Amino acid sequence: MAQWIHMSQMIQCLPHETVNNLYPPSAFPIEVRHFLAEWIENQRWDDFALEKVEQESQARALLDQTISLLQSIAQENANVVDRMKLMQISRNMVRGLVLSAFPSMQDVDHLVLNVLDVQEIRQKMHQLQEELNWERQNYEGLQGETHKGPIQQNGLDPTNSEVQRLQNHIQQLEYNVKEMATKRFQLLKKCVDCLDQCQTRLISRLKAWRWEQHKATIGHPFDDNLNPLQTWCEQLLGVNGKLRQELMLIGEPIPELQDRLRQLLQVLIQSSLVVEKQPPQVIKTQSKFSTTVRYLLGEKVAPGKPVVLKAQIINELQARNLGSVPGDNVGELINNTAILEHNTSSKSTCATFRNMSIKKIKRADRKGSESVTEEKFALLFSTEITITGCDTPYRIQMISLPVVVIVHGSQDNNALATIIWDCAFSEPDRVPFVVPERVPWRMMYSTLNSKFTAEVQTNHNLDQYNQHFLAQKIFDKPDFADDFSNIMVSWAQFNKEVLPGRPFTFWQWFEGVMDLTKKHLKTYWSQGLIFGFIGKQHLHLILKDRPNGTFLLRFSDSEIGGITIAYVSASENGGQKIQNIQPFTKRDLEIRSLGDRIRDISHITHLYPEYPKHEVFKGFYSGNGLHAQTSPIGGYIPVSLQTKVGTQYNCCPTSEMKALKYTSSIYVIIEGKSLYS
Repeated sequence: MAQWIHMSQMIQCLPHETVNNLYPPSAFPIEVRHFLAEWIENQRWDDFALEKVEQESQARALLDQTISLLQSIAQENANVVDRMKLMQISRNMVRGLVLSAFPSMQDVDHLVLNVLDVQEIRQKMHQLQEELNWERQNYEGLQGETHKGPIQQNGLDPTNSEVQRLQNHIQQLEYNVKEMATKRFQLLKKCVDCLDQCQTRLISRLKAWRWEQHKATIGHPFDDNLNPLQTWCEQLLGVNGKLRQELMLIGEPIPELQDRLRQLLQVLIQSSLVVEKQPPQVIKTQSKFSTTVRYLLGEKVAPGKPVVLKAQIINELQARNLGSVPGDNVGELINNTAILEHNTSSKSTCATFRNMSIKKIKRADRKGSESVTEEKFALLFSTEITITGCDTPYRIQMISLPVVVIVHGSQDNNALATIIWDCAFSEPDRVPFVVPERVPWRMMYSTLNSKFTAEVQTNHNLDQYNQHFLAQKIFDKPDFADDFSNIMVSWAQFNKEVLPGRPFTFWQWFEGVMDLTKKHLKTYWSQGLIFGFIGKQHLHLILKDRPNGTFLLRFSDSEIGGITIAYVSASENGGQKIQNIQPFTKRDLEIRSLGDRIRDISHITHLYPEYPKHEVFKGFYSGNGLHAQTSPIGGYIPVSLQTKVGTQYNCCPTSEMKALKYTSSIYVIIEGKSLYS
């Protein structure tokens, strides 16, 4: 941040053109440098070098994080002009990321043209060599005639001049062949270099695709289309084959280029296996699941013997030692083989494991308080493939994203927390499956926002008030009013230690809210009708001066998966107080919708700040209440359901001991009479 403060002072004295050159609007707008100043200065930019194409996936991950942070800042910005500007910049950066996702195929096209040039030079060399062989034959014939022919009248032999001409022509042809051979070798080397560079970019892009697939778990955008990458793989395989053929047609072998092409071929063949559809990242033993593995060079597989892929489950240690002698079998998989099959319509070659299941699992020794839901495994897919034009079969393998294996549904929530942390905070090209123990809150909040909006399938993000409350909750600092962005949050705070005074962790509570919103509150949330995550101090602050009947909807702070109505009402002494109705859970909302409950409660009249509830929520009202019967059926009296708000006493209703708990109850209405249910 200090660098930007100093720089921003200097910028004021610089010409507009200079500033534009420093921060080109089309590439890196000055607004990005300003709003992300502290984060930018904390990154290790010196680790990157333009010539290191293998760093492409790390660079893309950093750009993706930059876009995510910029979007979060835009959503929190109170200034509508800044907000719109930042959102436009982030959209432009996303478009730029998509456009650069596949480096220009002009590189591959240029490589193909160079290979055609090599072939053309070879053909010309062949023609020159034939002409040279012919002229040498003529030369030898003329030399024979010169030795035995008669001497002419003037003493000059016309065959001598012909011999000299042929000799000069032969020398010129030999020179041309030599020059062309040198040019051919140089062009061949250039083609191999170019192939190496194109293939390095391809493999980097394959890694980036897998990284984006990994990030999709927490809601990041992901284009799963593998067709362009398949085309790229096939083109490079074709180029490699043509170059190997050209080297075979050279009289003298060139071991350096031949070895490089063999190595490039091996890497390409072994890198073209992709887990197109990942297995569930939380797998329950004895339960069926599916996964799909795709081979991007499938059309080039030699015909004949079917290619069978085998899957096995491996632990973290085995994942770190791929290629070495396999260790103990840590799990038993059922239906763990599949045949690689080609689909002519989609032009894809896939092996689909449709009914796989984990029969049993062998766990590693746990350290300290480590839970079974923190242990990560993966599926290893392997096979042997022979490519058309290659004599040697290739052993190839690929591992899935990390998975957590559970034995009971009650472990699902904690297992999912392990996966969320892994997907959100792991580094590209990490050692499997290393993750940091602590991350800055800004990264945690960005993850929570992405996961929440993706899971609920909404464009309505968590706002700055939600963010601040979530930070207060996870850090147990309800009175902290400053910025939490750079405070480090640990895995233990996320999902190991229970929240103070609660029997659940932060993630268990957050996931419960997310699930409730996804199943029952999506439209309410998307239309901005739910305030959501808000602390009681902030709640009292914004409602204290509002008229009686003003209410807002907030997620319960005290129980998992609940939403409550906080509203202003008259107090006993003639003043005002803020009441919180007992939270509605999934079970409650399955019985009667939130909209109908809001309609039922006469105590609430205006949604904060001042929207009449019947105007705002009328679209959510059912005709006669959920489960209502409008006419007698089979002679029975029709009934309907209605929510009523009353009070309960936690103990004897004495003046000293009464503790009001405002509750909502469902009443059955029968011909105008109410019966408590």
